[in-house]
Amino acid sequence: MGDLVSNLSLGFSVALSLQNLVLAFLGCLVGTLIGVLPGVGPIATIAMLLPITFGFDPTGALIMLAGIYYGAQYGGSTTAILVNIPGEATSVVTTLDGHQMARQGRAGVALGIAAIGSFFAGTVATIVIAALGAPLTRLALVFGPAEYFSLMVMGLVFAVVLARGSILKAVAMILVGVLLSTVGTDLETGQERMTLGLQFLSDGIDFAVLAMGVFGIAEILRNLDHTETRDVVRQAIGRLLPNRDDFRQSYKPVLRGTFIGAVLGILPGNGAVLGPFASYTVEKKLAKDPSRFGRGAIEGVAGPESANNAGAQTSFIPLLTLGIPPNAVMALMVGAMTIHGIVPGPQVMTRNPDLFWGMIASMWVGNLMLLVINLPLVGMWVRLLKVPYHLMFPAILMFCCIGIYSINSLPTDVMFIAFFGLVGYLLIKFGFEPAPMLLGFVLGKLLEENLRRALILSRGSLGTFVDRPVSAGLLLVAVALLVVALLPTIRKGRDEVFTE
Repeated sequence: MGDLVSNLSLGFSVALSLQNLVLAFLGCLVGTLIGVLPGVGPIATIAMLLPITFGFDPTGALIMLAGIYYGAQYGGSTTAILVNIPGEATSVVTTLDGHQMARQGRAGVALGIAAIGSFFAGTVATIVIAALGAPLTRLALVFGPAEYFSLMVMGLVFAVVLARGSILKAVAMILVGVLLSTVGTDLETGQERMTLGLQFLSDGIDFAVLAMGVFGIAEILRNLDHTETRDVVRQAIGRLLPNRDDFRQSYKPVLRGTFIGAVLGILPGNGAVLGPFASYTVEKKLAKDPSRFGRGAIEGVAGPESANNAGAQTSFIPLLTLGIPPNAVMALMVGAMTIHGIVPGPQVMTRNPDLFWGMIASMWVGNLMLLVINLPLVGMWVRLLKVPYHLMFPAILMFCCIGIYSINSLPTDVMFIAFFGLVGYLLIKFGFEPAPMLLGFVLGKLLEENLRRALILSRGSLGTFVDRPVSAGLLLVAVALLVVALLPTIRKGRDEVFTE
């Protein structure tokens, strides 16, 4: 307990420095903005903003990027309630009852309970991260290369099972990502791999180029593909602070949503996205009158909104303690850490305690900022919702091109984001989710590195992965999970859950 307090004291001393406060505020503001504007998600935004962070110190850069991520969760609820369009995948459920409340003149109460629930969940999740951070890191430090390899295999299998759509398509996307990570000169042998004789591929594919193309440019193309309609609520926003009855109906859903979101957020894959859906289902099952749901039940906003914020924050646990990104946003954070010369993993806590604890403390500070940014400024967000997308996308496109060119001053990088943008757009059109590909790309290098180390230590024996109990256990879990997910009855049930 004493260690936790002293660690959090260190974290708050870092998070409360003037520079980090400004960066956290900027991250939260940009996150809310992109959460409010439908069509610009946190993945695309973080990918586009990666080049800007090169000028900051690593702690400040990661604090800002993290602020964008959980800020988008708050902003997404504003769009879901006022426009009936989820600004973020995690806000889909909020549209069901949040928009109905807005139509009944209770938009302010819906926004208020969403913000209060999110703040409470964020606070609890911050404590969970701080409490679990040190023990998990100590556990990870005793892992050898074989255990790390097996852990990553298990993480990738989780990502496959929890990805939306076909399992086979998710497996294919992960394999493509792993293959892309091997392009370039092999540092061990000096041999060029899959460069097709092209000189600019000898250094491999740049993470920022792939992320910005597949998420940033592809997202712009996807948004231009369909006609834009926004059903902005015309009724008055009304009072923002929920009354006693609203709190009485909401406090249990907030507590349950926080627990569900915090647990599911740690899972690799779409764990953080599943939280709000699971919370909504639980609230509907527990309700005395389930027919109220979908017609403006405040529990249908309080639970899912708490779950999505708790999940967004606990998804940092695998990244900060094990160095394994559980979703595409965390994969981008791994990319940002690598760009700043920080090796993701348990060593972050021992070698960079300022960064580790500073990021955790900044999450609570950021949540407090979001409470202030969101409620008083709701009028401004409503006006922003009326900006047509065709006026925004040329600026976003120009920003992408300038940003990627500023990294290496290479015209080929600009052409590459256009190429990957087109590839990303086609993938989405044909029902392939690009997020597993980015996970495969990030984990591919780590997989190869740990596979090589494990084989060198065991003198080339593959038996090392099953001889070591922890490694064997992790591989067993991965195989069992994949087999169960492929069983016809389970696969059908899984498809129905995702469809619902």
